Amino acid sequence: MPEIESDQDILISEKDVTGVLRLTLNDNRRRNALSEEMLRELDVAFSSAAVDSSVRVIILAAKGSVFSSGHNLKEMTSAREHDDRGRAYFAKILALCAKVMQGIVACPKPVIAEVSGVATAAGCQLVASCDLAIASQTAQFSTPGVHIGLFCSTPMVALSRNVSNKHAMEMLLTGDMISAARAAEIGLINRITSEQELSEAVLALAHKIASKSSLTLATGKRAFYEQCEMSLSKAYEYASNVMVENMLAFDAEEGIGAFVEKRTPQWRDE
Repeated sequence: MPEIESDQDILISEKDVTGVLRLTLNDNRRRNALSEEMLRELDVAFSSAAVDSSVRVIILAAKGSVFSSGHNLKEMTSAREHDDRGRAYFAKILALCAKVMQGIVACPKPVIAEVSGVATAAGCQLVASCDLAIASQTAQFSTPGVHIGLFCSTPMVALSRNVSNKHAMEMLLTGDMISAARAAEIGLINRITSEQELSEAVLALAHKIASKSSLTLATGKRAFYEQCEMSLSKAYEYASNVMVENMLAFDAEEGIGAFVEKRTPQWRDE
C-alpha cells in the first residue's frame, strides 16, 4: 500500500512501492493558491524528496478544477497594512516562491506536472518549472498579471526558459488564457490526454523513468540545466567532463554490459 497523508492536508503526499512520489495540492478553498503555507509545504516536500533515496520520480498534481491560481492575492494585499506597505512581506513571499521553483529544478529526481484544470500566474510558473508536464484536454494556462497592473515577472523566468521568446511575450503581454493544445504546441507541456486517462498516463511515464538508474537520472538532469546557460563550446566541455565521470560509475558499466550481454541491468544507483 502507498504511504499517504490525511486528506485534510493542503499538500497530500503518497509514495508507491516503485519509488514514485505523488504530491497533490489540496487547498480547493483557496483554488490551490501558492500561499505562504503552501509554499512552505512544497519547499519541505521537495527538499525531503531530494535526499530520500527511496524516491525515484515525483509527480506534482492537484485536486479540483484549478491546478493552481498562483499567489494568494488576499494574503499579499493584507500585508499592505504594514508600515512599509508590505514591501518586506512581498520580498519574503517572492523569495520563498523562487526557492521552491529553483528547488524543483535542482531536485535530482525528475518532476512531472499532472495538470487537470487551470494554471495561472505562479501556478503556470509551477508547471513550467517541472521537468515534464502532461495535461488534460480541458487544462488552461495563463500569466494574467497585466489584467491587474502586475506584470508576471517571476513566472516569466520559468516560462521564458520553456517556450520561445515570442510565445512567452504573447502570454505575458496579453494575459490571455491558452488551451492545453496551444500549450503543447508552444512547448509549455509535453502532451495532452483525456481527463479520464491523465493520471494513468502520468503514472506510466513516471514508472518508465523510475525504472532507470537514479544516479544516471540525477547526473543528466543536473547537466541539462547547467549546460543550458553556457556558450556552445563551454557546454560541450562541461558535458564531456560529465560523460567521463558518468562512464566511470558502476551503473554505466553495468548498463553497457547488460546491453552487450542482452540482459536486464541491475542498478545500484552508484
